[in-house]
Amino acid sequence: MSGQKLSVAIVGAGLGGTAAALALARVGVAVELFEQAAGFGEIGAGIQISPNASRLLQRVVPPARLAREAVRPVAVHQRRWDDGRTLQRAPLGDAIEAAFGAPYYHFHRADLLAALASEWPRERVHFRHRLARLVDEGERVVARFDNGSERAFDLLVGADGIHSSVRRELFGPEAPRFTGCIAYRGLVPVERVAALGLEVVSANWMGPGRHFVHYFVAGGRFVNFVGVIERDSWTRESWTDRGEKSDLLAAYAGWHAQVRGLIEAVDETYIWALFDRAPLPRWSVGRVTLLGDACHAMLPFMAQGAAQAIEDGATLAACLAQAGGDGVSEALRRYEALRVKRATRLQELSRHNKTRFHLPDGPEQRRRDAEMAANGDRSISAIAWLYAHDAGAIDGAP
Repeated sequence: MSGQKLSVAIVGAGLGGTAAALALARVGVAVELFEQAAGFGEIGAGIQISPNASRLLQRVVPPARLAREAVRPVAVHQRRWDDGRTLQRAPLGDAIEAAFGAPYYHFHRADLLAALASEWPRERVHFRHRLARLVDEGERVVARFDNGSERAFDLLVGADGIHSSVRRELFGPEAPRFTGCIAYRGLVPVERVAALGLEVVSANWMGPGRHFVHYFVAGGRFVNFVGVIERDSWTRESWTDRGEKSDLLAAYAGWHAQVRGLIEAVDETYIWALFDRAPLPRWSVGRVTLLGDACHAMLPFMAQGAAQAIEDGATLAACLAQAGGDGVSEALRRYEALRVKRATRLQELSRHNKTRFHLPDGPEQRRRDAEMAANGDRSISAIAWLYAHDAGAIDGAP
């Protein structure tokens, strides 16, 4: 960019917001991060980062730092709930890195955020800043915070998650729909489950009305699990409600010994409800736009929520770099054109997998199992549309 640097505020210093800040700074944008919490922090435990996101992370964080914090699974292994029969097994590890030029990683969420935050200047992140109001003045947008401070920028980005204040300012309140699923999460030290013989894979056990995912995180020191269970109703949407281990064991009665062994080994579990949101028809108004869960929250059944937020930041940075400081409107138009269709497709696939993973035993389940074995929808060729994508390379794109 030439002349005075474009000034950008990012509201939300989670994974998507911090990754976006680093991507924008890399192309010469003057970025400030604003976060309502008292410091960097991530709720939750495990996160899967596929090559479409890891290649972008490697441009803003030293690859050695990422590799040190991560686990590289050797495969994705989808199995039957009771007898452990393989429904589908597809390569990750060296094979996926050779195919797409970037690794598939498992992280503890806090470790990944710490790696991103270590690359960001502390003087350019402002904690305890909860957005109260936005005022778009045409040539600039003014952010007013509930601590009384006020700042003006050329562009403001809402990366403030599912309950986005920026989205509410742009489009008003929304009423998310309960999907009929609740999720339990837990984190187990590996020494407690050594006898289970767990592979270093992304494991997904499918069964009637529920499924169970587990994988190693934190450099291999812990196993992260998530159990998703169908339920008729729920009133809260929170990551931090405590769950009862006895309830979780009861929900997975009769399941494979590896699943039950992981549950039995955990000290505490947390429970949250999965809510669905319809795709937004647009993400931007004037000099304000959105990224990540603020505009395309998706169910976790494609393991792409964080990856798509990271892609958003890379594409936004590339669009602003090409448009220049006077081309904010054109950059946001192009950003949406490049991102909305892809993010919406992944929202829809994630929603479809909710049904696919939970089929009751019977003819439809047997057809699903046969299709998984025959089609290999997680094979290198089948997944290339997702993993080969470089969200920062927009030359020639519309």
